[in-house]
Amino acid sequence: MHRIAFPLRLFVLADRHVLGRLVAAAVCICGPAGIAAGEVKKPNIVFILADDLGWSDLRCYGADLHETPHLDRLAHDGMRFTQAYAMSVCTPTRAAILTGKHPARLHMTIWRESAVNREAEAARSRRKLLGPPAVPDLPHGETTIAEVLRAAGYLTFHVGKWHLGDADHAPETHGFDINVGGTHWGAPATYFWPFRGTTSGGEFRYVPGLGLGKPGEYLTDRLTDEAIRLMEAAGDRPFFLNLWFHNVHTPIEGKPELVEHYRHKLRPGLHHRNPDYAAMVHSLDENVGRILKYLETHNLADRTLVVFTSDNGGYVNEFKGRQVTDNTPLRSGKGSLYEGGIRVPLLIRLPGITASGATCETPVICMDFFRTFAEVAGGRGETATDGVSLLPVLHDPRARLPRDAMFFHYPHYYPTTSPVSAVREGDWKLLEYYEDGHIELYDLRNDPGEQHNVAADRPHDAARLRARLRAWCEEVAAQMPLPNP
Repeated sequence: MHRIAFPLRLFVLADRHVLGRLVAAAVCICGPAGIAAGEVKKPNIVFILADDLGWSDLRCYGADLHETPHLDRLAHDGMRFTQAYAMSVCTPTRAAILTGKHPARLHMTIWRESAVNREAEAARSRRKLLGPPAVPDLPHGETTIAEVLRAAGYLTFHVGKWHLGDADHAPETHGFDINVGGTHWGAPATYFWPFRGTTSGGEFRYVPGLGLGKPGEYLTDRLTDEAIRLMEAAGDRPFFLNLWFHNVHTPIEGKPELVEHYRHKLRPGLHHRNPDYAAMVHSLDENVGRILKYLETHNLADRTLVVFTSDNGGYVNEFKGRQVTDNTPLRSGKGSLYEGGIRVPLLIRLPGITASGATCETPVICMDFFRTFAEVAGGRGETATDGVSLLPVLHDPRARLPRDAMFFHYPHYYPTTSPVSAVREGDWKLLEYYEDGHIELYDLRNDPGEQHNVAADRPHDAARLRARLRAWCEEVAAQMPLPNP
């Protein structure tokens, strides 16, 4: 079995009490002799990001149709977070993960295609407001976690969806040694070989870097093939695998045999009723299982941090006349700042630190990954970020993190929302809508489905949170929607 030791500087941002226990855990794994002999090996980091996967789409989060045995096992072996948050659409979350900065601060508040086409969309718009200009390409001046990890001696691999810039802002320009499949597009034309074609909007798309294939091959399987090859090629060097699957984003295309399997499982009373989508969730789960199996069979599991999450809430709109998914018990879905649009599944396994089967109810957010990964790798982690390290709660899920509020900003339209910002403080969550200025206040502990707006009943709390949300928007120079002339 491989030995693992976490460098002492890994925990520079944890409090002293937690630091002592974490170092003790590292010594238990390695043995003091291993540390003294200089046998320290930095843990590998495998970060798996699903696209548009809803909070309740996994069996371990209550899915009633989908089968996710491999992800359920990851939850059993590691820690399951019940209140993990992303942004409400894809590009902002991905920028937040890589930089640790809030997308409102970066002015990357909408997906790239819409940021590029803003003027054309504005010219056609009959809506009351216009979304503000958004940055389409992740600026080179931002420090990414890939750059931090590469400086710490890691090989850095990106596989799958990128959606953070044109060719001049590709993964290779942001700290990744290898990029397979990452482009400026947000979704493939098809999930089946040859993974190219014309979209419904008339644009020709393809997935580069996959080489030859054969009929019937599925994109998620091929991306996993490439990820495994890169892990094999890493040898004894620590690696950061940034595996960003396209599943379960549209187009909703599952393997035919899996679609039939789930079609036969349909029955009255289910929340999830889309067999094509269920098949895509199934393939996502299978391929996470392949990654986990590779780590185990190659004696890497005990020195690899594994993280699985989604880039936003589940897509509740229709594709080809059928609702894609259902985020029950949460309200709404992708695009919205209701819980269904921003609360996501999060599973983390850090050997020697996370207890098997642990559940963490502490609210966490996608900007937290930057500082967490930097510390796990023994990097400095001093880059200014809007996130905090998750190491304290990974060791003790009841630990408190050094913040008391989280903020969300989506100054654009989507089928599920008009321009809106939100703040969560403790169990209270306030949303402010910009079309008419109305606010909504929810008690998430007693009303996680956000069915009872209590703003009128608690005017002092509503006014205080609204003032705090506006102060934050000013602090980060958040761009606001504009009147439509």
